[in-house]
Amino acid sequence: MKKLGLVALMALTAATPAINLPGPQAISPDDRATGGKAHPDMLSEYGGAYSGPQSAMVRRVGLKVAGQSGISNVERDFTFTLLNSPVENAFAIPGGYVYTTRALLALMNNEDELAFVLGHETGHIAARHSAKRQQVAQRSTLLGALGQAVLGSVLGGGAMGQIGSQIGQAGINRLVVGHVMAYSRGEEFEADDLGAVYMQKAGYSPAYASTMLSSLAAQTGLEANLAGNARTTPGWAMSHPNPEARVTRALARAREMGVGAPAGSRANETFLLSLKGMIYDDDPEQGVIEGQTFTYTPDRLRFTVPGGYGMSNGSDAVTISAKGSQVAGQARFTGAYKGNLNAALRAAFTAIAKDGQVGEIKGTPGTINGLSTLSATARGSNGATAMDLTVVAIAVAPERAYAFTVIQPAGRGLGDLAPLVNGFRRITPAEAAAIRPRIVDVARVGPGDTVATMAARMAYTDNAAQRFLVLNGLSPETTRLTPGSMVKLVVWKR
Repeated sequence: MKKLGLVALMALTAATPAINLPGPQAISPDDRATGGKAHPDMLSEYGGAYSGPQSAMVRRVGLKVAGQSGISNVERDFTFTLLNSPVENAFAIPGGYVYTTRALLALMNNEDELAFVLGHETGHIAARHSAKRQQVAQRSTLLGALGQAVLGSVLGGGAMGQIGSQIGQAGINRLVVGHVMAYSRGEEFEADDLGAVYMQKAGYSPAYASTMLSSLAAQTGLEANLAGNARTTPGWAMSHPNPEARVTRALARAREMGVGAPAGSRANETFLLSLKGMIYDDDPEQGVIEGQTFTYTPDRLRFTVPGGYGMSNGSDAVTISAKGSQVAGQARFTGAYKGNLNAALRAAFTAIAKDGQVGEIKGTPGTINGLSTLSATARGSNGATAMDLTVVAIAVAPERAYAFTVIQPAGRGLGDLAPLVNGFRRITPAEAAAIRPRIVDVARVGPGDTVATMAARMAYTDNAAQRFLVLNGLSPETTRLTPGSMVKLVVWKR
């Protein structure tokens, strides 16, 4: 991050409006019902609730901070969930449901930073930002868009369907990265302010709001350097814009609240130790993304995404979307389906039908790498452009199948996503056993240790030093470490 001069900070401080705290309130029954209905879908899309001991810490800190918001009965009205997701994000939906991911938690270096994130999301609820927008994004972009459609005679009705109106409006890539609700710049600043106030009232230092935002900005820069891999932009970068401006503003706010910038190391050893053993990156039980390749170890499955596409791994599906404008396809990998291939094919189409009703499906049999397949195509449109939707069901065992759902411009078949589908294969037990999770570890810096020596212990062969610095909230210029200090590492689970 660039160092800011005193003049710039004074000017920004002078322009920062006073914090207006929402008055006492209660979460409405309507909001509670809306959130309760969406909560299972949020869990499904973002890897489910993480079962590690860190979940209790998130709930404890969240309730402590939310208790300062003026919302009555936080124990009843708030649900704080740590998600088993490798994407750095936090968000809230109506009804007091607040989420943060284990990937975002791993970026934190003290409990104060966690308090700010949860306070920020509580601020969105207290200020009723979601109610003003009156929308929560579809949990699954492909499913949500195609779920509006009745696709040709295959799905019944005999009419041309509207394929993906949302795709034309926002683009599948934008929602796939974990974007749940986009707030305006003003709303984000307001939530930052409220989060700072709530955390200070709860006994935390608002100075750490800026350090948390700084780490998020650094993580966004790291992801930009890693853009050649199959992942998309961190969800936080989409739903929480303007990181540098927010860092500067948070520093100014902390000064107004009588707190200066943190002095010395941000790391709290007790907090770091609480993260020890937490899964980092992908959970093999949900599948692992390495470069352009996805591996699902429970059923020993593997496929590779063509260049130009990225992947987003949910708990029940992998979504494949364009990372730029050079490619036009979209796809989703789902399963496991029970029954024969006809049943699997029909189930895949039923999942995307507007009313869950489909007509007769006549699949074409085939094979992929020795595995039996059944495929069918429906014609529809996304408004002005005719599109084809193809489902390929693949049997991986008796009475067990998976499916690819692929959208391409009409007449292209699988198009440039044909290598994705045709490259699908089973892996050997030995290949599956070789897939291990990465976990967070902590280590004491020795007298001769440097950034380079500690980074060499990380479970990465690319950008290890930058990953180490971002993980520990250290500036890019750091080369030496303080002997005796504690740092986080990401290592292979033994």
